[in-house]
Amino acid sequence: MRSPYGLELVEDCQTCSNKADGFFCDLSADGLKAFEAIKYTTAYPAGAVLFVEGQSAQGVFLLCKGRVKLSMTSSEGKTLILRIVKPGEILGLHATVSDTAFQATAETLEPCQVNFIKRDDFLRLLRDHGDASIHAAQQLSGSYQTACEQVRSLGLSQSAPEKLARFLLEWSAKGQPSKQGIRVKLTLTHEEIGQIIGTSRETVTRTLGDFKSKHLAELKGSTLVIQNKAALEAFLGG
Repeated sequence: MRSPYGLELVEDCQTCSNKADGFFCDLSADGLKAFEAIKYTTAYPAGAVLFVEGQSAQGVFLLCKGRVKLSMTSSEGKTLILRIVKPGEILGLHATVSDTAFQATAETLEPCQVNFIKRDDFLRLLRDHGDASIHAAQQLSGSYQTACEQVRSLGLSQSAPEKLARFLLEWSAKGQPSKQGIRVKLTLTHEEIGQIIGTSRETVTRTLGDFKSKHLAELKGSTLVIQNKAALEAFLGG
């Protein structure tokens, strides 16, 4: 079934061809069948808010298609993007399991297909299916590791070029080689990149311009091209 946002909705997890290995999509046949019985599938446009920081957790959101940004905002209005969520990941897992408020705001970056599972149903799934519990623990562990890496990047990086170089290298890790360099889609704005690495939009723009002039990396529209990976990696040594 096609949604109003151009997405081809997949409502049967057991026959889905877009499964993400190592995430909740990788449940056993029994686990997937139980998951099917409790999920609610919805399509969202770009810019839709799934939940807000401080809101009571009513359940979890499994991202099937698209990308979602998780962000936190200070009382002064400064925003920090914690990470970009990819298909196969669960959003709101910690808050739902611990019965606390959401720690961040989740907003779609592009049209997304999302499965929502009510808290009581999700906790019952974890109790009844061991593989679901293991996957939940793995995702919580992965989120912790990502948080540690971000703290290291924000707190221990010595300069904006180092922070930006680290971000570009991590983002392009699964890019495609080409004659110009490693190519990968990057639809984030300069402001959003700044919110991820903890610097201003102006600094991101200026540093990207410097990388371009030195033929290290270039952002052409929504395409990132890493022209000199070794030179970017040299920034990480401080």
